[in-house]
Amino acid sequence: MQLNSTSYIIKFAILTCVLCSVMVSSAAVLLKNKQKQNVQIYRQSNVLAVVGLIKPGEKLGPAETQKLFAERIELRLIDFDTDAPATADAGIDAATYDQRRAAGDPAMSTVAPPNPAAVARIPKYALIYEIYPSAARDQADLYVLPVEGLGLWGMLYGYLALDKDVQTIRGLTYYAHIETPGLGGEVDNPIWKAKWPGRKAFDDAGKPVITVIKGSAGTAAEDPHHVDGLSGATITSRGVTYMLQFWLGDGAFGPYLATLREKRSAS
Repeated sequence: MQLNSTSYIIKFAILTCVLCSVMVSSAAVLLKNKQKQNVQIYRQSNVLAVVGLIKPGEKLGPAETQKLFAERIELRLIDFDTDAPATADAGIDAATYDQRRAAGDPAMSTVAPPNPAAVARIPKYALIYEIYPSAARDQADLYVLPVEGLGLWGMLYGYLALDKDVQTIRGLTYYAHIETPGLGGEVDNPIWKAKWPGRKAFDDAGKPVITVIKGSAGTAAEDPHHVDGLSGATITSRGVTYMLQFWLGDGAFGPYLATLREKRSAS
C-alpha cells in the first residue's frame, strides 16, 4: 500500500480517531470517581472559606480540607415541602446528595414560580451546612446556604453564610460562574467579598431585603441592608440581589430560617 495514497490517508485518519476516542473515553471512565471527589473537595473548601475556617490565601490539601469539614460541619437536608429537616424516609444521603443535579431532575424537583433570579426548578430537598464551634457540636453558630441565580452571561453558584442569629451575614462566595473578568467577575474579588460580613439579610419583619446597590453603601452598622455594587456590572449586581432574596424568601429557605430564628431567640 502506498503511504501517500488517498485510501491509506483515509484509513490512517480513521484509525487515529478511533484510538484517540478509546483513550479519551477510557480516561474519562477511569478518572470519573477522582473528578467527583475533586469537585466535592472544592465545594467543601468554599464552604469552609465563606465562614472563615480557611483564611484568604490559605491553602489546605485535600486530606486537611476533608478532615476540617468533617470536624466542624454537619450537613442538614431540608424538605421544602415541610420546611423542616428531611426524615429518614427520604432515603437520601446528605453526604453524597447533589443539589444542582437534583434541581435538573423532574422527579426530584418542582417548577419554580416566575422569579427575577431566573431559577427554573427548585429541588425537593436542599442542603444547609451547619458549622459548629468545636467537634462537640452542642449548637451550631453558623449556617451556610447554597444559592444560585442568573448573572449577565449565565448562572452563578455559591454559598451564603449566616451568623447564629440567622440574620447577620458572615460571608458570600461563588464557586462557579462565567461572568466577565474585571466586571461581573469581581464577585470573586476579596475586597468586594469583605464588604458582606455584618450586613443584615432580613428586615425586622423577617423579609429578605439585602440588596446590592448601584454605587457605594455605608458601613454595615450605618447601612446594614445594602452592599456596594460592582463597578461596570449592573446586571451581575442585580442578579446577586435577586438570587439572595429568592433563596432567603418564602419559596425556598425562608420558612425554615424563620423557625431557626425563633428557636435561637427563645433559647
